[in-house]
Amino acid sequence: MSPPVPPAPANPARAGWIGAACAVAVLAIWSSFIVVARFGAHRALTPFDIAFVRFVFSGLVVVGVLAWLAWRRGRHPLAGLGWRRSTALAATAGVGYCTLAYSGFLFAPAAHAAVLMPGSLPLWTALFALVLVGERITPRRALGLALIVGGDLLVGGASLVRAFDGDATWRGDALFLAAAMTWSLYTVLCRRWQVDAVAATMAIAVGCLATYVPVYALGTALGAWPSGLAVAPWSEIAWQALFHGGLSMLVAGVAFTYAVRTFGPVRTTMVTALVPGIAALAAVPLLGEPLTAHAAAGLVCVTAGLLVGLRGARPAPLRPQAA
Repeated sequence: MSPPVPPAPANPARAGWIGAACAVAVLAIWSSFIVVARFGAHRALTPFDIAFVRFVFSGLVVVGVLAWLAWRRGRHPLAGLGWRRSTALAATAGVGYCTLAYSGFLFAPAAHAAVLMPGSLPLWTALFALVLVGERITPRRALGLALIVGGDLLVGGASLVRAFDGDATWRGDALFLAAAMTWSLYTVLCRRWQVDAVAATMAIAVGCLATYVPVYALGTALGAWPSGLAVAPWSEIAWQALFHGGLSMLVAGVAFTYAVRTFGPVRTTMVTALVPGIAALAAVPLLGEPLTAHAAAGLVCVTAGLLVGLRGARPAPLRPQAA
């Protein structure tokens, strides 16, 4: 059966403020994530190495927390979630999102990631929410989604045109869109299954530690794929582990899922309307990547679509799911 729905908070105003604070934390971490991931894409660690150190750090932290909770309380947040749902969450927001997103930064600049990943989340989330939880698309939200599609086409279409000249940016764009799809599916699954914020993040961390980490470690040891783990400086490994495994995985994971539980998946992803602009503009001085005309136009369309959709979004009521 589905995990029980938590009782309504005794102080709704306080819960709303906590949800808003979580949304702000997600905004800051996600904006930094795009710049940091792009900066690290062409260093010693490969995208799959970065996912590996992310999952090792977050997984070990969560396993320690679970052991402490089991010792102190005799029960931990994953009790009752089930291995099927835990695996689904780990596969979408864990392995799927990380490997696709990190690989995309090898081919496409930060501005493209800013438009196609956080910018596309409301589009895919609205579609998944329509199918899986029955949330209808209002006319205002449809207008916002149309603007988002226009922005994606401006960025992705320009990349496809340059592909005829041998440019590989389109590969990164496609990977960014796929990454946004996996994260959107995760947010709607959390909504459908009424998964607690802490439980969802812990399930991802433990699931990735139990599946991706041993398989990747064995393959790397056997030389099955290229890896920079043996040659990368410890400072790079530690930084990637702390940022991606600590801030991006654990802190942002809990904050985002709590915001989803407070405002609903579609409205939460609309709250991240500032992420594309912040990340794309920050990449100009920090990474030296120029903001092209197509990327700027796509950024304007996506941001406008996010803002329009935000005004048209309404928090959907929480309903228990059947077994």
